Amino acid sequence: MVTRVTRAAVRVDGQVVGEIDGPGLLVLLGVHRDDTVAAAPVMARKLHELRILPGEVSCADAGAPLLVVSQFTLYGETRKGRRPSWSAAAAPEKAEPLVEAVVAALRERGAPVATGVFGAMMAVESVNDGPFTVLVEV
Repeated sequence: MVTRVTRAAVRVDGQVVGEIDGPGLLVLLGVHRDDTVAAAPVMARKLHELRILPGEVSCADAGAPLLVVSQFTLYGETRKGRRPSWSAAAAPEKAEPLVEAVVAALRERGAPVATGVFGAMMAVESVNDGPFTVLVEV
């Protein structure tokens, strides 16, 4: 899930570990159990070139920053019962390298990227611009 922001930050134990001043994108990145590392450069390109900043420009066009935060709960299944199932989310040992690969691919493209801490309990704050939020899948 990608949200256009004017600023965003993520804290772990009260300390800022990642922060951007926008306009930019807050990326809540979920990894599906069937995802492979081959998807990382494709996702990075989509995120970097997504034309949702003001004036319909992309982060690539504007040199705008991205804050990437891993979030396995995006694959929570809620169709049955009242308690989400996480069976569609990749296991941490699979998901972490894929999140790191997306971040590395963004940086290889020259994107300024801040991140959260994989697996940590994080407090994410953002000032949504619009609000404008989209799902991006590969």
